[in-house]
Amino acid sequence: VVLILLLGEIDLSVGWVSGLCAAVMAVLNVKNGVPGEVAVLAGLVVGVLIGLLQGFWITKLRVPSFVVTLAGFLAWQGALLFVLGNTGTVNLRNPFILSLAGTFYSKEVGWLVGAVFVIVYIASLFLERRRRAAAGLATASTRGLIGRAVVIAAGILGAIAVLNSNRGLPSAVVIFIGIIIIFDLLTKHTVFGMHVFAVGGNAEAARRASINVDRVRITIFTLGSTLAAAGGILAASRLLAVNQSSGGSATLLNAIAAAVIGGTSLFGGRGSVWAALLGALVIGSIGNGMDLLALGSPVKFMITGAVLLAAVTIDALVRRRREVTGR
Repeated sequence: VVLILLLGEIDLSVGWVSGLCAAVMAVLNVKNGVPGEVAVLAGLVVGVLIGLLQGFWITKLRVPSFVVTLAGFLAWQGALLFVLGNTGTVNLRNPFILSLAGTFYSKEVGWLVGAVFVIVYIASLFLERRRRAAAGLATASTRGLIGRAVVIAAGILGAIAVLNSNRGLPSAVVIFIGIIIIFDLLTKHTVFGMHVFAVGGNAEAARRASINVDRVRITIFTLGSTLAAAGGILAASRLLAVNQSSGGSATLLNAIAAAVIGGTSLFGGRGSVWAALLGALVIGSIGNGMDLLALGSPVKFMITGAVLLAAVTIDALVRRRREVTGR
């Protein structure tokens, strides 16, 4: 979702795409005896094909992404029901599939992963500062970078301590953080990443700068659907089953809310992959707080919607201020 929002586009089908790809994996493995590794790969391939189809339709036929993905929202839901068939629910038993989100590492591994993550994050902060300085752009002060590094390190190591006090660091968290790191490097330290921000900021200017705008858009929609497929597979591994509501409910709302609350602009060209992590933590904290207060589902949806609206409003006001002041 973050990648697609960076383009200034929207994808309303991510929830059902994740459910459909998980269903394909489950049916192939459980009903057809396909090995778990191959079934997972097949689920990811379905995500790739869906992204290519929607990206092509949006880019080449000039149909708004809202309309295409809204159609996908309906079509992929129907495809999910078709793939599952009359059974409705498919229980997973394959050790490989269950290990994707069901493996918990020892305390030593947890601390090692946390330390590596902190080191990588701090190194990325100072490398980004050096890159901006070399380009003659404004840079953050050393005190500011150190302060940010301390806060992030404390948060990460505190989270590792909490996880180690229970069953340990889960493999799903390692996979999630790994994906964030990879796509942060892709968007911030590669030519393709610069093209994504350029297209999201001003597609016509990017086209005049000889950037292949269509290829960037198709690639991003393909990556978005592939990551949605990976999310659906991890969710199925955690829940030990795939059913007719997989990918439904509040999946789409939470995905978009997490990205926007984390600071990704709905207007494109501004944001960070780390927004997914920050926004997910905020949404999770709000949800857990409402559960502890024993609030009903209607109140939960209204509060989450209000938080999302507030985040979008702040984004719009900041964007308007930048247009007026030029900063």
